[in-house]
Amino acid sequence: MNIIIYLVVILVILYFLLRWWSNISPKKMSKGVRLVTILLLALLAVLFAIGGKFLLTLPLTLASLALVKLKGLSLIQLLSLYRLIQTLRNSGRFSFKQHQNNNSSTLSISEAYKILNLDINKKPTKEIVNKAYQKIQKKIHPDISPETSRLSAIVNEAKEIVLKDIS
Repeated sequence: MNIIIYLVVILVILYFLLRWWSNISPKKMSKGVRLVTILLLALLAVLFAIGGKFLLTLPLTLASLALVKLKGLSLIQLLSLYRLIQTLRNSGRFSFKQHQNNNSSTLSISEAYKILNLDINKKPTKEIVNKAYQKIQKKIHPDISPETSRLSAIVNEAKEIVLKDIS
C-alpha cells in the first residue's frame, strides 16, 4: 500500500516539474540541470570524504557477512550482530581480510560474556547460556552463510568459556 502512495506522490511531483520545465527554454533548462548535477556530485563527494567511514561501516559489514539476504532479521538483531563484530574486531580476534591468521588464543571471560550478550554480574544458568548461543548461531551459522565460519567458531569458543566459568 505504501508503494502505491509513494508512486502517486512521485508522479504528481514529476507532473508539476514537467509543466514548470515546459515554460523554460531548452538552453536554460540544460544549464540548470548541469548546475544541479555538479552541485549534487560535489555535495556527495564532500559528504563521503568527511563522513564516509561512519556512513558505510554498518552496511558494508553486513553485506560482507551476507546477512542482508537472510530473511527475518530485524533492525535490533542487525545492530546486535554489528556490536558483536565490532567487539571482536576491537579485540583483534576477527578480521574480514582473506589472509587472516587463526589465533588459537582463548578469549577472556568478559569478552566471552560480551559476545553472547550476557551480563557478567548476573551468573547465568546453563539454559540461559545455551539460549543466547543458539540465538546468535541461528543468524551466523556457516550452513546459512559460509562467510561466517570464523565468526561462528569464535561464538563456540565464547560459549565454552562461559560454561566453564559458571560450573
